[in-house]
Amino acid sequence: MSRVPGWLGRLGSGLTEMGERLDARRAEARREAGPGDEPEAVPPGTPEVPTEELPPPAPRPDPAQVVPWGVRVAAEAGWRLLVLAGTVWVLMKVISAVQLVVLAFVVSLLLTALLEPTVARLKRLGVPRGPATALTAILGFVVIGLMGWFVTWQVMENIDNLSDQVQDGIDDLRRWLLNSPFHVTDKQINGIAQNLREAVGANTDEITSAGLEGVTVVVEALTGILLAFFSTLFLLYDGKRIWQWTLKLVPAVARPGVAGAGPRAWATLTAYVRGTVVVALIDAIFIGLGIYFLDVPMAVPLAVFIFLFSFIPLVGAVASGALAVVVALVTQGVFTAVMTLAVVLAVQQIEGHILQPFILGRAVRVHPLAVVLAVASGGMVAGIGGAVVAVPLVAVSNTVVGYLHAYSRESALRQAPRPRGATALDTAPVTPDPGPAPPDTPSA
Repeated sequence: MSRVPGWLGRLGSGLTEMGERLDARRAEARREAGPGDEPEAVPPGTPEVPTEELPPPAPRPDPAQVVPWGVRVAAEAGWRLLVLAGTVWVLMKVISAVQLVVLAFVVSLLLTALLEPTVARLKRLGVPRGPATALTAILGFVVIGLMGWFVTWQVMENIDNLSDQVQDGIDDLRRWLLNSPFHVTDKQINGIAQNLREAVGANTDEITSAGLEGVTVVVEALTGILLAFFSTLFLLYDGKRIWQWTLKLVPAVARPGVAGAGPRAWATLTAYVRGTVVVALIDAIFIGLGIYFLDVPMAVPLAVFIFLFSFIPLVGAVASGALAVVVALVTQGVFTAVMTLAVVLAVQQIEGHILQPFILGRAVRVHPLAVVLAVASGGMVAGIGGAVVAVPLVAVSNTVVGYLHAYSRESALRQAPRPRGATALDTAPVTPDPGPAPPDTPSA
């Protein structure tokens, strides 16, 4: 076998050396690229193309950081408002479903606030709590029933005379309009009367159905009266234990604040009821005396209506005063109606500027705009009953919110680390307004 030529051996050794250098360069490229960045396999025979090094892509920011701060705040507040609105909507649906029960219980709270001082006075005289509660509740409802019976009796006794006076008053009003500077003609008056007759004739079915529904209204009213009576009886007798049981339903963390807000809310409610009764009684007495001396018929029943309507702040006084003016107009003429209006306005001005600030004082601090909005909202939700309970509910809520705000601020200052030295005097805890003294009776 012949020996390999020398040039062929040199060629083989050169190729071997070239392969080793290529392997060394590939290993160096792998080390520089790092793990996970293995170069793609290149098919054999593909010429190598030099590539430029590209910068790594920038990382994408967090989506929450891209949203503007104002939009994020609006979104956070928006979904919380939606949850709150949904809760209020569900609560209103539940209340509307059991509206009679809720109104009866709220009325019983108002009556309890009114009658509780009598129970306390009887207890101080040595009467046991049970008989004192029963006697007070029965006496209170008897007085209310007598007032309703007296008004009904007066209306039934004077209805015939009143109808004749109304007819004479309408004739006098017709003659006054014909001779007045308003240039009202007899044809226009007859047209108005004809339109009224047609309206009554067209709505006969509605009037009949309303009369039939009156039976249902009477049954519901009797049911509400019974519920209010028994609720008042139990609140007068066992109000403290009912309040203590209610506190157990509150979370333990919030229980001290609620326990402090309850007596203050009850004191506000008591002050509101007593003050409203006194103001309504003064309105009824003075307006009743005024229309009595003006010879307006049914002065006493009108005074009772004024007393009852005065429990609806602002709106009730206007409605009862308008009723007295209308009765005076159709029975005694324009001059008596104007004088009745003057009496009503004078008494209401004295009430608004002297009686309410002096009698109610600082116990019930509600802005007149809040009173108007509360009465309107209560009337839309639950009619006359809602209008009656709207303002005391707002007054009690105002007291509770104010106390809880002061209590939370005091708790935060109490838990914060207090500095030492001269600056410690500047961080004394702020105590909440103690408000009126809590009563000895139910804090329901």
